[in-house]
Amino acid sequence: MHVVVVTKNTPDTEATITVDANGGANWGDKMVVNPWDEYSITEAVLLKGAHNVKTTVLTVGTEQHAEALKHGLAIGIDQAVRVWDAALEGDDSLVYARAVAAAIKKLGDVGLVIFGKEFADSASDAHIYQVARLLGWTMLGFVAKIDAVDFAGGTIRVQRLTEHGTQTISGKLPAVISVVKDINEPKYPTFIGIRKAAKADIPVWSAADLGVDLGSGKVKVERYQELPRREGQVELIEGATAQDKAAALVDKLIEEKVL
Repeated sequence: MHVVVVTKNTPDTEATITVDANGGANWGDKMVVNPWDEYSITEAVLLKGAHNVKTTVLTVGTEQHAEALKHGLAIGIDQAVRVWDAALEGDDSLVYARAVAAAIKKLGDVGLVIFGKEFADSASDAHIYQVARLLGWTMLGFVAKIDAVDFAGGTIRVQRLTEHGTQTISGKLPAVISVVKDINEPKYPTFIGIRKAAKADIPVWSAADLGVDLGSGKVKVERYQELPRREGQVELIEGATAQDKAAALVDKLIEEKVL
């Protein structure tokens, strides 16, 4: 049986992101593994250790996303695959999902696909549900714990977060799940793992390799725009004593009709 975890690189959360005059975004010069994927990749490694399953880390994107794959290899994932094709340039979530679903089918014998909760750069998880729908597989989102998984029997039981607590759900494999940070403590690469990952030969699959027509996106990002700057005035309340300052503040609040 085979477990696949899907990841990519996203801008560092501490990076300064700017927008140019043409509406193009400058994401900064530092890219990191999508923060939510630290948990999904770790969960795949834990499942490998517990169930002796084969694991693959998969990304869709240009060479800049190879570092996310190497991160997975460095902490124990068996193999990595990168999907890229000219048809994916400027793709939307549906085209992205088609590429992921086709790659999963090509890998074969996949019983479980794991995503992080969302992509940090787009704050979106639409692609996860689209992949499950394209595959026709069980979809379980916001998973906080995998209680039991039986790859031979084709079943899985998880605890998923809801607005009011947790919910225990059983489903059939194959399945697609998205996980939240409560699920585990992320593993981090060792020096030996990093060296091994650096030497890995990572194949790149095109649409032709996948044998699929990725089609065209339905949604196009026209431009980005920075949020309006928040401006305001500060007025210091003067007074000889704390009581005088409090009285002056109350008078000011009444004048401005706050009170």
